Parts: sequence; structure tokens; C-alpha cells
Amino acid sequence: MKLNPKNGIDTLLFGMKQQDVTALYGAPDKKFEDDDNNTIFLYNQHKLRLTFYEDEDFRLGYIITSNENATLLDKKVIGCNVKSLIADLPFKSWEKEDFDSTENHFNESNWLTLQSEYDVILRIELGAIINDKDEFDWKFKK
Repeated sequence: MKLNPKNGIDTLLFGMKQQDVTALYGAPDKKFEDDDNNTIFLYNQHKLRLTFYEDEDFRLGYIITSNENATLLDKKVIGCNVKSLIADLPFKSWEKEDFDSTENHFNESNWLTLQSEYDVILRIELGAIINDKDEFDWKFKK
């Protein structure tokens, strides 16, 4: 499962609609709305949480995964030491938030968050990029 910062993950591209995703992955294991009326798809087998933004015509705008096969620039992510992985990545600007035993390491230029506990990465969050015009840079063109 290849993470493609600014674009998506594997064959999923930011900007896809729900029907585009179900054509690739089938029906989600769970579907619900969050407090902002966004639609969330959960795929248990792939360990994916997909957010379709209500105010963007329900386009795929955010992806969370804890899939152990997730790779970033050919490096395994889940289960790796967060400090070692960050040191190996070409993304050099990271913000760190501390939440008791967990930490979020956020790289704004790629809208990428690595969540760790005890220095081990547990999950990855990827978001669609906002361009200079303050609009989402949707990668899926149909």
C-alpha cells in the first residue's frame, strides 16, 4: 500500500467521489457521517478510513491508515521508529504535538501526519493539498 503524499494512497486519489472508490474497493464495511456532515468510509481489511468532504461535493479529501503494508518512498511505516523514519525522509519540516503517550508528527507541505506511541508509528494520516488560490488541488480528474 503505497502512500503518495499530495495525491492519495495506492489507486485512491484525492478528489474521487464515493462511487469511484466503491468501484475500486467495493462497499465499505462501515459508512457514517461525522459532526461536519462529511461521509466516512471504513475498510477493515485495508485498515483505511476515508473522508469525503461535504462542502467539496463529497470528494475524497482525507485518508487515515494503520495498514502494516503502508510504504512511504519505499520505506515501511507502521511499526517503525518514528525518529529514524523522519530522519530518513526528505521532508525536513515537522511539527510535533504531544498527547500523553502518543505523539503526532506533522509535515505541512505534504499534509502528512505520523502518529506514534512509545516512538513506534501506529497510523498515518494524509490530506489533500490546498493550492495558492486557497482551493483543494484535486488529483482525480474525470
